[in-house]
Amino acid sequence: MPENQIPSESNIDSGSASKTSTNTVAEMLDHGQALFQQSNLYFGHGTDNAWDEAVYLLSFVLGLAPDVDRAVLEQELSPQQQAAILALYQRRIHERIPAAYLTGRAWFCGLPFTVDERVIIPRSPIAELIMAGFEPWCASEPRRVLDLCTGSGCIGIACAYAFEAAEVVLSDISPEALQVTEANIAQHKLGYRVSAVESDLFEQMPGEQFQLIVSNPPYVDADDFASMPDEYQHEPEIALASGNDGLDFTRRLLREAADHLTAEGVLVVEVGNSWVALERDFPRVPFLWLEFSEGDNGVFLLTREQLLEHRESF
Repeated sequence: MPENQIPSESNIDSGSASKTSTNTVAEMLDHGQALFQQSNLYFGHGTDNAWDEAVYLLSFVLGLAPDVDRAVLEQELSPQQQAAILALYQRRIHERIPAAYLTGRAWFCGLPFTVDERVIIPRSPIAELIMAGFEPWCASEPRRVLDLCTGSGCIGIACAYAFEAAEVVLSDISPEALQVTEANIAQHKLGYRVSAVESDLFEQMPGEQFQLIVSNPPYVDADDFASMPDEYQHEPEIALASGNDGLDFTRRLLREAADHLTAEGVLVVEVGNSWVALERDFPRVPFLWLEFSEGDNGVFLLTREQLLEHRESF
C-alpha cells in the first residue's frame, strides 16, 4: 500500500474533503484514520483500531467485498462518494455510534448479519470455536444446538453453517431482538432448520435437550457497566448488564443447563471479565477456560456430567 500523508490537525478539525486530499480510496482511508485517532473513539465493536474502522465504513459506502483487490486503493472517488464516506466518519465521531450500527451490518465467522440497536454487535471469541467445529469437545456432530441469548442470531446461525445437519434453536428474552434474529434467519435462508423462540432461559423449552448449548449472555458487572465508553450506550442494557457481579443470568444457567443437555452434551458460555467472580464463587467447579489465538479469555466449557456433579454448588 502506498504511503500517503496524514492530514494536518487543521484539516482533521474541519472534516472537509475540500481542505485535504481525499480523491482516492487510499487518501480517504488515511483521512479517516487521522480523524478517528484524534477523536478519542473507542474501538471494540468489530474493529480494534482507527484504520480498520475507516476501512469498514468506506467499504460499506463503496460496496467493497472483504477480499477486494488492493488495487482499489488507487481508485478515484466521486464527489458524491466522498461526501457519503465523510458523513459516516463524522457521525462515528460526533454521535459515538459504533460503525456496525451506522451501516446496519456486521460480520461474524465470515458471514454478514443485519444489526441495529435492538441487539448487541457480534464480537464474541466463540467464533473461533465455531470455525473449529468445537473440536475436540463435541465427540460427534451435534444433532441439536441451542444458542441462548442469541441477539442477532449470529452464533446460532454460524453453528448452522458449521453443522450442516443440525437443528438449531435461537432463544432470547427480548422480542425486539428476535425481530432481528428472524431477519437474519431469512437472510441466510435457514428457516427450514433454524428457529427462534422468545424465552427467559429455558421457560419456553420444557423437556427439550441439546448436544450443544452455547451462550453469550449479559455478563457486565455494575462497576464496569457504569464506566463503559459512550459507544456501549447504544447497545441494549438487557444484553450487557447482569447484576452487581455480572453473573445473575449465568448462575441460573448453571443450575438449569444439565436438564437440557443430552448425556454427551456440553455447555459453552462467555462471561468475559466476570470469570474472576465466577471462579471465586465456585472454586470447586472444574471450569475449562478455553484459549484463543487472539488472546481472548472468559469463555468456559462444562459437560453435563460436571454440571450434575456440582449442581448443589449452584
